[in-house]
Amino acid sequence: MFNIEEELKKLPTKPGVYIMHNELDEIIYVGKAISLKNRVRQYFQSINRHSPKIKRMVENIDHFEYIITDSELEALVLECNLIKEHRPKYNTMMKDDKSYPYIKVTVDEEYPRVMFTRKRGKDKAKYFGPYPAHISETLELIHKIYKIRTCRRNLPKDIGKERPCLNYQIGRCDGVCQGYVEPSEYRKRIDEVIKFLNGDYEPILKMITDKMMEASEKLEFEEAANYRDMLTHVKRFSDRQKINSNENVDDRDVLALAKSGKEAVMQVFFIRGGRLIGREHFSLDEVGDDEKGAIYTDFIKQYYTGTPFIPKDIMLADEPEEKELLSEWLATKRGSKVNILVPKRGEKAGLTELAYKNAAMVLNQDSERNKREQARTLGAVKELRDLLGISNDIKRIESYDISNTSGYENVGSMVVFEDGKPKKNDYRKFKIKGVVGPNDYASMEEVLTRRFEHGLKEKEELKILEKAGSRKEGKFSNFPDIILMDGGRGQINICLKVLEKLGIDIAVAGLVKDDRHRTRGIYYNNVEQPIDTHGELFKLITRIQDETHRFAIEYHKLLRGKNQVHSVLDDIKGIGKVRRKALMKHFASLDDIKKATEEELAAVEGMNEGAARAVWEFFRN
Repeated sequence: MFNIEEELKKLPTKPGVYIMHNELDEIIYVGKAISLKNRVRQYFQSINRHSPKIKRMVENIDHFEYIITDSELEALVLECNLIKEHRPKYNTMMKDDKSYPYIKVTVDEEYPRVMFTRKRGKDKAKYFGPYPAHISETLELIHKIYKIRTCRRNLPKDIGKERPCLNYQIGRCDGVCQGYVEPSEYRKRIDEVIKFLNGDYEPILKMITDKMMEASEKLEFEEAANYRDMLTHVKRFSDRQKINSNENVDDRDVLALAKSGKEAVMQVFFIRGGRLIGREHFSLDEVGDDEKGAIYTDFIKQYYTGTPFIPKDIMLADEPEEKELLSEWLATKRGSKVNILVPKRGEKAGLTELAYKNAAMVLNQDSERNKREQARTLGAVKELRDLLGISNDIKRIESYDISNTSGYENVGSMVVFEDGKPKKNDYRKFKIKGVVGPNDYASMEEVLTRRFEHGLKEKEELKILEKAGSRKEGKFSNFPDIILMDGGRGQINICLKVLEKLGIDIAVAGLVKDDRHRTRGIYYNNVEQPIDTHGELFKLITRIQDETHRFAIEYHKLLRGKNQVHSVLDDIKGIGKVRRKALMKHFASLDDIKKATEEELAAVEGMNEGAARAVWEFFRN
């Protein structure tokens, strides 16, 4: 038994990381301290002075553990890694755990490649970015204009070993893999690509313009239109870098925080070589009553743990906590000094102010969107509860459907909505085993019986595990607050029959349709309740119905498609997947295989005399 008072007395005065757990052994908070003893004891003393967020966290602490480090900097590194790994509930977290795309040029290869990556490795390649926007069009443009190879072949070692790929056939590559391009000529193309990615757009703009005019003069208007589209993309790519600094600066990130109540947004500007190449915002969870300085610190630790690039300067609109420690930590990751600046005047302050305005605008938009989303989800669920007169809260809704084609491949689907939103990890598929033919009632009874029998069994297993001090999540142990059956009394009675047989008490409602097969009301406790077809509840029910049908039909199509792929060749002893493919590749059609002699069949790659005789005899018999 963990005694918090006794464990507090054992805490060392050394630096380290502390990890708070709840009674389910989930990590709910990770923090660092110069003195573990002083920092951890603060949580359990003078509780009334804590913010509401910290009070809630302390109330949920069942036990804690700690890791001693040699310095506060080591504690900071460990804290960042643990937060990234466990994403604790009460740490301020980015809602969007994004990693940004980079363009990588493998300049260490004799025939370099230009590719997309989200990780900046410690290699000799050149990296350009980050690019918050999609860069697939830019990469496609580079490959099309400069005819850079996209294959993964080991060149020049593998030159001529395999035939050229499709890109060579369509003129998107000059056959580097065949040795048709000299390394010096290819390197010139790579140098041009690097200039382009470094911001020198004039040569490529001139080249595309000249080709467009040339094609137009030859009346090749389709080709001219392609060059026009290329030109538009290059201009759009260069126009994104619209803010230029008058100073000769290195790379910078500009961060600004906008906060309102418990909601917060961090705006980040990416400045590379004095140009703003992009921006991105992050919505933050669990900020509570935290001060801005603490939020900046939490964000910097989390964001720069995951990003592959750290600029020389990081400019903030407000003063962070532990600025010197953060700067030291970032410097160790970058390999050189990192300056954390809070400019008060001039051009730099103008940039942080611009970032703040963007953050405030996004925060306002998020607030309005959240209100609409709440009305669309939680509001609709509350409307359902009030309409049916259910006293308990409705959190989890389950819906079921059966799909078949004239009784062929009966399948069932279970769709889950929590707080008015689909919870796709909890969706389940059922292949009907005990029903032959198109009997939806019997199929539904089998699905519901299997679902809730599994759930009851798992609940018992979980109780045993919890007594033993272990915890495990089951696939079926979480029961719904209400079941929505897509049908009238018949479907409801089937569901009630199953629940009664298993001794389970769950509300069951049916969706009643009109003559046009549109939902007109909800049938509950032998009473049909009409629905406002313009309200949020009707929209929620429609989403649940559509999702349930989609999931069932998708599974049915998958099973049906697998059976349709079956080949007559699969029925021949000794003919497996590899030989079947070889035969279909060698012969133009199945008829040609039927007409082939044993010698012709044996000549196919992977075949032998025994397999050839088996195929020949199969079609003769």
